[in-house]
Amino acid sequence: MAFFDKIKQGLSKTRKNISTQLQSMFDSFTGANEEFFEELEETLIMADLGAELAMRCVDKLRELTKQRGLRGPEELREALSEILLEILISSGEGISLNTKPSVILMIGVNGVGKTTTIGKLAARFTKEGKRVLLCAGDTFRAAAAEQLSEWAGRSGADIVRHEEGSDPGAVVFDAISAAKAREVDIIICDTAGRLHNKQNLMNELNKISRIIDRELPGADRETLLVIDATTGQNGLIQAKQFREAARVTGLVLTKLDGTAKGGIVFAIADELGLPVRYVGVGEQVDDLIDFEPREFVNALLR
Repeated sequence: MAFFDKIKQGLSKTRKNISTQLQSMFDSFTGANEEFFEELEETLIMADLGAELAMRCVDKLRELTKQRGLRGPEELREALSEILLEILISSGEGISLNTKPSVILMIGVNGVGKTTTIGKLAARFTKEGKRVLLCAGDTFRAAAAEQLSEWAGRSGADIVRHEEGSDPGAVVFDAISAAKAREVDIIICDTAGRLHNKQNLMNELNKISRIIDRELPGADRETLLVIDATTGQNGLIQAKQFREAARVTGLVLTKLDGTAKGGIVFAIADELGLPVRYVGVGEQVDDLIDFEPREFVNALLR
């Protein structure tokens, strides 16, 4: 299934919420007056863009309306698409995993779908012919390594794990050593997802980062922050905290199919200036898909 169809299906709740209201606005359009702009701003806020971003988008649309002499509803819809697309595209470029091995460090609070995301990524990369090794670096959460082992079996990936409560840095070191010996293409590292003590989290992630720098100098590395889209603005708060603790290079939004407020994608990309790499739109192993901003916006507004 193509991205557009997948994302359109995955955004069904959001589309029912946003698209229905927007369509109603454009169908009953009588002119680009203040009532229209106020209703649009309210709709965008309800979609979880956040009040500040929604206001900026509408102000920009007002400006473009005057500059270009926009009159019809389709012209306004196109201008709104342009504004929303700019938010997503300006946040970054594509993922880079060209060295052998390359490293993906997965971070995020417990319960956002981090382990499942790792499994889906592993399945995707092995399907592409890559040799993948999973690193069970979340040694503090009960059964985390067991869950990751299950995904390793399902996806055909190797795994390195230690006993529960072990030093995560030691697991990462052993995983890198194993990756070198086995000529692995991609190492995917799970990490602890606790935010109750940000300093401990920061220290732990810094230690892991130093080990990777020392053992794999020059290796391509992505640090992906996994966020549950259904948490809305709370997800944005989590993202800010993790960004302070790690060099985040991109975002993965899970459970996008479970929310009626898919506008959180714009809020997070705008606030953090980080690219959305992947989105989860279902429970199946192939329901983690590359994020394509233009088709996302089109699926949302049409």
